[in-house]
Amino acid sequence: MARASTLDHWESYWKGHATDIEDTYSTGGRLVRETLADGPVQGKVVMEIGAGSGRDLIELARMGAKGVVLDYSPASLALVKKQAEAQGVPVMLVQADATRMPFRDQSIDVSFHQGLLEHFRDPMPLLNENARVTARGGRMIVDVPQTFHLYTLMKNVLILFNRWFAGWETQFTPAQLERLCASTGLEVVRTYGDWMVPGLWYRVTREVLKRGLGIKLPLHPKGPAFWSNGWDALRASWRGRRWALWTSHVIGTVARRP
Repeated sequence: MARASTLDHWESYWKGHATDIEDTYSTGGRLVRETLADGPVQGKVVMEIGAGSGRDLIELARMGAKGVVLDYSPASLALVKKQAEAQGVPVMLVQADATRMPFRDQSIDVSFHQGLLEHFRDPMPLLNENARVTARGGRMIVDVPQTFHLYTLMKNVLILFNRWFAGWETQFTPAQLERLCASTGLEVVRTYGDWMVPGLWYRVTREVLKRGLGIKLPLHPKGPAFWSNGWDALRASWRGRRWALWTSHVIGTVARRP
């Protein structure tokens, strides 16, 4: 039987992180960065699809966006609601299937998703629905794992032995992701890449020690300021270079409705 990523996987995952979301790695702000790269969000309808913890959407809502969170997992929506209320940020919560969203055509200014598309055997129903609700001049941002990375090898071994937390997922090259987004009828604007910070080796070591020995390393190890600042500057300089996409852990394509 083919592996699949199901609602049960995500209910289990988010219920298991309901009390320790701050101990769960975020996107490092890249979805907020890419959303703001095309202008302010004040007064715009911005939606996160398959929101998970919803941290990126809450941050954009804090900046004045009309925030919408869509997920089919009640545990995920409960987590977003708890965080938004604690921070005093209004967001609209919608429990729905991302391939059949309860919104009018061209009604969303910006939508984004991360950690979502790779769990669909056929990505087009999700992308076509995403494009359908994108307003004129609006954008969709699609963020996925990049194929040529050690993460892909590790993940596929765990999937093989049925040990992957999400059940199943795939990955994409920059060209594949751009072709998929363009096939929806939207116009590809750019593709970006980003890297794991801290790196995969640290994250794996941290998880092994936590589960096996009860030793809890910090989420982000502290190092000399010149070291971390230097790496931040290097990553920023690489981010816009096409060749660097092949070194990144994740890639994302921004597409626009003319």
